[in-house]
Amino acid sequence: MSSRRLRARLPHLLILAALGLLTSVGTAQAASAQEEPGCQKGEFCLWSAGDYGGEIQRFDLRTANPGECIPLPEGFSGSSFANLLTRDVTVYQSEECSTEGDFVTYPGGGTYVPDARFLVRGIQIWE
Repeated sequence: MSSRRLRARLPHLLILAALGLLTSVGTAQAASAQEEPGCQKGEFCLWSAGDYGGEIQRFDLRTANPGECIPLPEGFSGSSFANLLTRDVTVYQSEECSTEGDFVTYPGGGTYVPDARFLVRGIQIWE
């Protein structure tokens, strides 16, 4: 192939390579998300270690009131979690659900976070 034809096709080749990388990353995350042990539909689950390892804490609408701050048990911090509730859940760095520390809201229905950006010490389930 001549260098002129190669230069003309280079942008297309780069785009295809980038799409291939993005697609493979999404596939890997989806595959690992389906392998979490112990979290069922209708639950919000936190694990004490990354990649869904260590001790697990489960919450559902039978054990948690929507709209209320739920501090995690003393000595437990979440490093990974899955939101299989139908509701959004906010995770907090603070056990008081304070917005002074880090906090992020995750949509319900199947959100998986194998490595949280901070240690989770409190949660709030939304109505």
